[in-house]
Amino acid sequence: MLVLSRYSDASNNNELRSNLAIDNVTVFCYINAEVIDMENELISKKDLLELTGISYGQLYRWKRKLLIPEEWFVRKSTFTGQETFFPRDRILDRIAKIKNMKEDASLDELADILSPTPTDLQVSRSALADGKIVSSAALELYESVSGKGDAFAFGDVLFVYLLDKMLQSGNISGEEGKILLSTLKEHFASFEGQHCDVIFLRKLGVSTCLLVTAPQQIYFDDATRVAGRLSVTSSIEELKTKLVNGGL
Repeated sequence: MLVLSRYSDASNNNELRSNLAIDNVTVFCYINAEVIDMENELISKKDLLELTGISYGQLYRWKRKLLIPEEWFVRKSTFTGQETFFPRDRILDRIAKIKNMKEDASLDELADILSPTPTDLQVSRSALADGKIVSSAALELYESVSGKGDAFAFGDVLFVYLLDKMLQSGNISGEEGKILLSTLKEHFASFEGQHCDVIFLRKLGVSTCLLVTAPQQIYFDDATRVAGRLSVTSSIEELKTKLVNGGL
């Protein structure tokens, strides 16, 4: 059983406290809803342009084309006035991808690849079964839960891909993989078009899976272990790139 209750602290409206009851094992979770990116320091626009060699015009053209998310443009006060900053690792990785791929794809095609929104592409089972996109073990586990079919919608391929990444990492077992699939099938549609992460937790031998909007900074009690965490947004980008490069 997963029960999620949230309330806003009157002394800090940006903090939500979540109380997760999982088969009578309680996990205390604190979510900071105002965090830009918990894993990345910020880089100024000036330093970004110098480091990457792109122009001001390119940066904002890519923003208009939705290649760079609006929320990555962070306005902050400095001693010289208002300046624009970015989550360093994310923006550098995104610009590297754009520069590497823009010779082989239009900006509109890149926007589709880099979008957190699943595409309407369908993939045949035979294309998945060759092992180049997902492992046969992940595909078989997915089919044991969802049944077999001749073709997979992109959302289904994404679920198998996320399952495969978690299994390959060694962080979850096959039975826990079924919990992951159940969570994705039941709740992922609520996150469509949003950046989100999938998190796998363990406490006192009990496992559960969470989907959270990203970026979020989440704190757990000391007895809870984060067994695995994946960026669904990054996984969508990776999967779309693999499918495009594979001619699917």
